[in-house]
Amino acid sequence: MEGIELDCIMVHVLEAGLTFLEANNPKNRPSVKGFNIINGQLADSSDGATFESRNPALLNDVLGAFPLSTKVDVDAALDAAHAAFPAWSATPAPTRGQIIGNMGRLLMEHKDDLVRLQAREIGKTLKECGGEIQEAIDTCLFFQSEGRRLYGQTVNSELPDKELFTYRRPLGVCGIINACNFPSAVPFWKMIPAIMCGNTCVWKSPQDSPLLSFALARIMHQAGLPDGVINLVHGKGSGAGQHLINAVDEGRVNKISFTGSTAVGKMIGEVCGRNLVSCSLELGGKNPLVIMPSANLENAVEGAYWAGFGTAGQRCTSLGNLIIHKDIYDEFVAKLMDKVRSTLIGDSLEHEGVLYGSMLSEKYAKDFLEVIQMCEQDGATKLFGEGRITSDNKPSGFVGTAEDGVFMWPHVYAGVTEDMRCFHEEMFGPAITLVKADDFEHGLHLANASPYGLSSAIYTNDRLEAYRFKTGIKAGMTGINNSTTGAEAHLPFGGVKGSGNGTRESGIWVIEAYSYWHAVNDELSGKLQLAQMDVDEIEMVEAEVRWDELV
Repeated sequence: MEGIELDCIMVHVLEAGLTFLEANNPKNRPSVKGFNIINGQLADSSDGATFESRNPALLNDVLGAFPLSTKVDVDAALDAAHAAFPAWSATPAPTRGQIIGNMGRLLMEHKDDLVRLQAREIGKTLKECGGEIQEAIDTCLFFQSEGRRLYGQTVNSELPDKELFTYRRPLGVCGIINACNFPSAVPFWKMIPAIMCGNTCVWKSPQDSPLLSFALARIMHQAGLPDGVINLVHGKGSGAGQHLINAVDEGRVNKISFTGSTAVGKMIGEVCGRNLVSCSLELGGKNPLVIMPSANLENAVEGAYWAGFGTAGQRCTSLGNLIIHKDIYDEFVAKLMDKVRSTLIGDSLEHEGVLYGSMLSEKYAKDFLEVIQMCEQDGATKLFGEGRITSDNKPSGFVGTAEDGVFMWPHVYAGVTEDMRCFHEEMFGPAITLVKADDFEHGLHLANASPYGLSSAIYTNDRLEAYRFKTGIKAGMTGINNSTTGAEAHLPFGGVKGSGNGTRESGIWVIEAYSYWHAVNDELSGKLQLAQMDVDEIEMVEAEVRWDELV
C-alpha cells in the first residue's frame, strides 16, 4: 500500500480483507475488490460476476469491483438472517441499544473518512455528505436510548384477579432496499430501528454506492453486532433486489423497507399485499413550495433555491412546483434567477463552495435529460438550462473539466399549469417548474393537485395562511418559512398519495413499522372467566331530585 493515498478508504475497512486492484486511477486513489457480507463472512458472488463502482464526478476514477449477487447469494443471506433471529430477538433490548450506540461512536470516529468516501462514490458535496453521516450518527444515538424504552403497557382488566399486558415483538427477517442519493442516512433510518426491535436484516446495497455500504456494514460489525444480524448483498435492483422481493412470495421475508421510485414501490406493495407482509414504502415526490406576498422574499428565494438545486435536485424532497402569488411573481422570479445564473457547480473534492456536484450516475443523467424534454413539449418556457454541461456548453459558475464527470445545468421552466405533464411528474434532477397562483386558495389547490404527497412548504408571514396551509395540505411533511427539504433523526419522515403507503421513517414512530403488538391475558383467579360475559352488571339507582329546593 506504500504510496497510495488512503483518504477515502478507512483503515478498518482495509483490515477487513479488501485487496487493491490494478487501476490507473487519477489522484492516486485506491481501487479495491469488494465483497458481500453474509453471516459475518466476506463472500464473492456465487458465479464470480462483478460490477464496477465509478465516481460520477470523475468517471475514470474506479472505486472498486463488487459482487453481482445471484439468487444463491440472496438465499444464503436470508438463511443467515433466519439463523441469527432467535438469539438476537432474545437479546435484551438495552444490550441491543448499547451495540447501536457503539455504531454511532464509530461513525463519529471515522466521520471525515466516510464523508470523503461518500462524496467520491456518488458525487454529492462534502458539506451534504457531512450532514448525512451526522444524521446516521444521530439515528444511532437516538435509538441507543430507545433500547431502554421499548415499552409495552399494563392494562386494567374488567374482571377480578386478572392482568393484561402488551409487548412489542419483532417481525422477523427484514429486506432493506435503499436508493443511492442518501446512501448512509437512509439505511440507518431503516436498519437501526429494525435491529433495535429484535429483527434481522438482509440489506441490498444501492448499485451506485457499494463501497460506502460495505464500510458502513463493517462499522456495524465492529460495534459488536453478532454475525447474521445484518447481511449485505450487492448488485442490481433487477437482480439481487428482485430476488429479495421474490423471497416474500417464498415466505422467507417478514418485512420489506424500500426507498425508491413510485413505480417499483407499487410493485413491492403488490407482492407484500398478497402475502400479508408488512412493507414500508418511501417513494417519489413533486414537492410544492408556495410563496405568498407577505413572505420575506430574500428568505423565500434562499429556501426555494436550495430546495430546487441542492444535491442537484436528486432528493425525494427536492422542490418540484414553485407556486408564486401573481402579485409578487415578477419580483420573486427576478431575484431567484439572479441566484440560478450564478450557481457554482463542480466536484467538491477539488473545488470549494460548489452548491452541487455531479449527477449520481450516468443512468440518472440519462433519465433526467429524457424527463426534462416534456417541459418544452408541454409548452413551458425555459428560462435557464442547457442540459448536460460540456466544455463547449457550460454555465459561468461551472468549475473543472466538464467531460471528467456527469454534470448538469440548473433548469428553470416558467408558464407551467396543472394540465401539463411536467406539473405532475417528478424530474429528479436540477430542474424546477414555476406556477402562478391567483390567491391563497388557488395556491393551496395547486399544491395539492399533483399525485404525490411527500414534502411541502409555504413562505408567508400571515399566521392564518400558515395555519390554513398546514391543515389543508395533503403531504406527510410541511415547512413553514422553510424549504421542502430537511429531516431530523427524531421527526417522522414519509408521505401519502403517490409518495408512500403511510409508514414513517425516523423517530419513535418508526418502531411501529418494525414490531407488532402482542397482547397477553394472565388469569390469576384459578378459574375460567369470560370477558364481556362474566362481568357483573352495575345497576343504576334512581334518586329523586327536588329541583325546587335547589333554586
